Amino acid sequence: MKLLIRWSNALMERYLPDPYIFVAILTLAVFLLGLGFTDSGPLDMIVHWGDGFWGLLAFTMQMVIVLVAGYVLAISPVFKKLLSTLAGLAKSPGSAIILVSVVALIACWINWGFGLVIGALFAKEIAKKVTNVDYRLLIASAYSGMIIWHGGLGGSIPLSIATADHPFADIMGVVSTSETIFSTYNVIIVITLLILIPILNRFMMPKPEDTVTVDPKLLEDHIEMEASTDNTPASRLENSLIISMLIGAIGLIYLIQHFITKGFDLNLNIVNFIFLILGVIFHGTPKRFLAAVTTAVKTAGGIIIQFPFYAGIMGMMVASGLAGVMSEWFVSISSDTTFPLFTFYAAGLVNFFVPSGGGQWAVQAPIMLDAAQTLGVSYSKTAMAIAWGDAWTNMIQPFWALPALAIAGLRAKDIMGYCIFILLVSGVIISIGLYFF
Repeated sequence: MKLLIRWSNALMERYLPDPYIFVAILTLAVFLLGLGFTDSGPLDMIVHWGDGFWGLLAFTMQMVIVLVAGYVLAISPVFKKLLSTLAGLAKSPGSAIILVSVVALIACWINWGFGLVIGALFAKEIAKKVTNVDYRLLIASAYSGMIIWHGGLGGSIPLSIATADHPFADIMGVVSTSETIFSTYNVIIVITLLILIPILNRFMMPKPEDTVTVDPKLLEDHIEMEASTDNTPASRLENSLIISMLIGAIGLIYLIQHFITKGFDLNLNIVNFIFLILGVIFHGTPKRFLAAVTTAVKTAGGIIIQFPFYAGIMGMMVASGLAGVMSEWFVSISSDTTFPLFTFYAAGLVNFFVPSGGGQWAVQAPIMLDAAQTLGVSYSKTAMAIAWGDAWTNMIQPFWALPALAIAGLRAKDIMGYCIFILLVSGVIISIGLYFF
């Protein structure tokens, strides 16, 4: 195992480019695939790309807020102390890897946005306390929590089809979460991943001579604040605890009202709202809060630049029909027994090009649901096969790793050598769960 890990890390270090180069290559690949496998011409593909380029603009902003607000919350005095206390539970490199893995998996099962940020921040805090732990594996372990998100409480596909008047209600009706998130096969997959992924991450620990550590001093986040000696009304407002507490109180009241009236609806906007309001409260003064935001924004560059390119790729995949071509090929080789399995693999492939659960469902659902009806396969299991495929290849898709990498100060190539093995092991677990249960 350790020899394979060393080889994998060396391979990624040598050949995996920066995520921007990755998305640029992916753009060109989809352009050529569209020309080869659809009726679209070169100009058509360019138009599809340009028309879709801003299709994820709202989502891009949500992801920027996830990163910035989560970062702001993490560097607040109160939250730093909390993370530090929890990090103190790890007494050795091995226990550090397992602890981060378990926390990230559980947090992502609750909500992927929450888990993605909290996992990376927790890993970073543990790296300050535990000596001789491989920092790359620590962050990869935090990111491994994303493998479980679409089978959890925040899974966009199972939650969508459990809602009245969802886009495919006329085909499959309203599907209760008891048939998806809380179905026997899904619970088995989730529990197995919760047990085996932390163990896998622990076994991937490199030899001491191959371990890459980081100076804890380099992980400290310093808020840059301008010194102020004046006592003007403006300055007093900027340093007023009252303003922050009033805004915080309004925000907390809204959150209480939200959960009372809508239940445990922990969507991405609510996660962002929680991060922001707690950041306002925990930083105390508006001046300190804004200084923390200024510090955090510096980490968001990769998301701002790269996500529109992924939207352009999605535009080409959907408008040209290429995503449908890929899905139909898997359908053509499926039987009623193998259909959920091949649906999972098809979704994993399409996820490289359409890295959005909701977007992928919109593309694949019409084809896969029609095939499910023909083959006599459960609609709910078909939906969950797509959901798991979407989550599965996130392990080697830099799109979702960007926030965690920005928080950690690492490159994609630093963690992907480990993530490949998480992909392989989780792929086997999910395949068994979908095929035999």
